[in-house]
Parts: sequence; structure tokens; C-alpha cells
Amino acid sequence: MSKRDEGRVARSVAAMAAVLAAAALAAAVRSGFPTVEASAEEAVAGSIRGVWTAERSKWRVENGGTAPLVELSLRRSDGHSHWSSSETLPLPELRGLGAAQLDAASADVRFDWVRDAGSFACQGRFEAGAGAGHYVFAVNREYVSDMKRRGYGDIDDETALRLALHDVSRAFLDELKSLGYERVSLDELMTLRIHGASPEFIRGLAALGYRKLTIDQLTSLRIHGASVEFVRDIQSLGYAGLPVDGLVSFRIHGVSPEYLRAFKELGYSSLSADQVVSMRIHGVSPDFAKELRTLGYAKPSVDELVSLRIHGVTTDFVKRMQGRSGRNVSLDQVVSARIHGQSE
Repeated sequence: MSKRDEGRVARSVAAMAAVLAAAALAAAVRSGFPTVEASAEEAVAGSIRGVWTAERSKWRVENGGTAPLVELSLRRSDGHSHWSSSETLPLPELRGLGAAQLDAASADVRFDWVRDAGSFACQGRFEAGAGAGHYVFAVNREYVSDMKRRGYGDIDDETALRLALHDVSRAFLDELKSLGYERVSLDELMTLRIHGASPEFIRGLAALGYRKLTIDQLTSLRIHGASVEFVRDIQSLGYAGLPVDGLVSFRIHGVSPEYLRAFKELGYSSLSADQVVSMRIHGVSPDFAKELRTLGYAKPSVDELVSLRIHGVTTDFVKRMQGRSGRNVSLDQVVSARIHGQSE
């Protein structure tokens, strides 16, 4: 299948999901959502309802095969606010939903997405891999009671919903506690989950010397893509002990292990973190340094490289300067010519 055909199929599936969602929402509004059966406890406490859409997906696994995944989206509107949330889930996490129902030409479905803080009872229809319907969220009262015993006070249904969506489970809290994070606020817990700062991530950083980082530091590393693998590679290239802000700065400015290795191969084996960041900020690439070498400048200093780029000196400009003044023209002279308005 061509990329154009794949795009048409993807758009068709999305359109089908949207149509099904609209139909489910309209039916739900007309009927007052009567078809999802709520427990007596839900009836007393009230329930949170909304619309779901889903699409079948596939994900490559380590052995080269594929495993069924479902892109589940939840939507809710209460007249005052609107929100939506999407997550890609392994099919077994949607209890009661099978692969045959996903692929059926038309199949009515009921399934549950269960999280520690509560569960989403979903009902609707799938047609050829795209589905839609409505859900009722039921708070896990035992979770709420236990969280209160842990010092989190009274958790209302709306907060429980957010904790469920972000999978803030008691097992997650217990793992954090074992890592030294004993009293983390609910907002911080959700922030960690949103950005993927998992216990595995925290343990990996600790093994590399980054122990007991703050929640803000962990989140910042995840936001900017400073993975455990990235930190390990950076350390192997001579930057062990770089502070968290330094790691984040590397990621913000595109200082990659490949960039550092390329300059090491050119003889720049002891660059400071500040020098590397400055080079990246001003566009000093390994190719630029290599081209200068072919023009007779074997190993310009970092300050010279940065100065050349700040003043817009290209290798073509250097060649023209050499054509006029000879190959012995210095880089300082090249920069001076550019400063004083000499053009390409």
C-alpha cells in the first residue's frame, strides 16, 4: 500500500470514528445515557459520563511480530467545560473487548477500562476497527479511603477521574516511596505520570549518579527528552557529573552524542559543556570544521569557530578571501573583513 493510500485509509478510519462518536453522543443525549448500567453506589454518589472513540492499531514488539493495541479517546462536556484524553492501550487492558469484535463489520460492545482510582464502563459499537460509544466512570471508593489514610485528604470524583486517567495507582506511590519520595502531592504525582517519569526512569538515573532529584528536575529531564540512554552516552563521552541543568541545556540546544563524537574525531577531545552549547547555539557543525581543515585551518579554537559563525563567515567566503590574499590569510583577518562589510 502506498503512503497516499495509507493516508486515505487513516482519514477514512478517523472519519468513521468521528461519525460513530457523533451518533453515540446524539443517542446518549436523547436517552439520558440509560444503557450503561451503574451500580447502586454510583447512583448514590453520582456518576461521570462521556463519550469514547477508539481505533485499532498495531505495535511492533521485540520479536518482530505485532500485538493489538487500541487508541482509546475519552471526551466529556458538562456544559461548563470540555476535555478529552487519549491513550494507546494493549487490548487486554480493555476487559471484555476482543480482537474479533474490533475487526467485525459491526459489533455491539461492552468493556471496562480499570484503573486503581476507578473504572470506565464503556458501551457502544465497533465497525471494521473503528468504534464509539459512551462511558460511565465509577470511583473506586476503597482507593479513595486508602489515599485518605495515606494523608491525601478527601478526593472528590473529579480528582479521582484525573488520577485514573493518569494511572496514579497505589503501587506507583509505593514504588516512589521505596525510592525516597515519601510525600508527593497529587498534582506532582500526575505530573510525573503525564511526562513519563517512571520508577524505572528514576532508578536508571540513580544508577548513573543522579540520586534524589526533585520532581521538577525529573519532569524537566523527561520534557526535554533526556533519557537514561542519553545520559549514559553523554557520560561515556567525558561529561560525567554534568548537573541536571546541563543535561537539559544539551537537549534544548541539540547537543547529541553524535555531535560530540564527531568533534572528538576532529581532535576536540576536551570541550567544556559551555563551549559545546555555545558551538551549537551559533551553528558550528562538524562539517563546517572539516571544510575549514581542507582549507588549511587544521584546528581552529572554539572561540574562532564561534566568531566565524557569529559574523556569518562561510567556507565559500574563506575561499574567496584566500583567492585574493593567499592561503596564509588568518581567520581573524577573515572575520575582520566580514565585520567591515566585505560581502561574499
